[in-house]
Amino acid sequence: MNSKIKVIAFDADDTLWVNETYFREAEKEFAKLLSAYETENKIDQELFKTEIKNLSIYGYGIKGFVLSMVECALELSNYQLDQKSLEKILNIGKEMLEKPIELLVGIEDVLQSLQGKYKLVVATKGDLLDQERKLEKSNLLKYFHHIEVMSDKKEKDYQKLIRHLDIHPSEFLMIGNSLKSDVLPLLAIGSSAIHVPFHTTWAHENVPKEQESATTYLTVLNIKQVLPYLE
Repeated sequence: MNSKIKVIAFDADDTLWVNETYFREAEKEFAKLLSAYETENKIDQELFKTEIKNLSIYGYGIKGFVLSMVECALELSNYQLDQKSLEKILNIGKEMLEKPIELLVGIEDVLQSLQGKYKLVVATKGDLLDQERKLEKSNLLKYFHHIEVMSDKKEKDYQKLIRHLDIHPSEFLMIGNSLKSDVLPLLAIGSSAIHVPFHTTWAHENVPKEQESATTYLTVLNIKQVLPYLE
């Protein structure tokens, strides 16, 4: 690993704590709710299309997901959706927002080991209020020098963060579960990245196999395996 590294950034959702699992559970509830109108597979496809269409308006996070569910439900039901079902969709979102924070195994040990040796930051995307709430409930805030909730995680977004931290790209390491968001943009700007896969990945975060195989990056099976490369 690059010995110049001064700052280590951690993704939040599915790197620090469980997140995507709750979206899959919500999608199943949503499909069950609309089962009178379409098959589960068709509902999943249409919801995903609606989410992607709305990303530029709502951004990432639970609130945008709920709005997309409402829109998708109205369209699939030909605008016949009853008020009770609409209320149930809103409650799916509220339940997601109130989920307890389930830290991933080993994350606190890793943060304790690295604190003081590097400047640690969170670099995540999503809804600002929701991410701040999760960080507060996680009891991990004490480990981090800086929290960055980004509207997206493209090269220009990371470059802006690195400028804010007043470091060279080669002094920055990103650790996260998404190749698309946490690894490939960093390698493209001359930073380092470690991929820690989570068992569930949103389809939007998948990258084509040829792009995946054309890039060299470090993958570890769990977060504790980053320590030998950094200590």
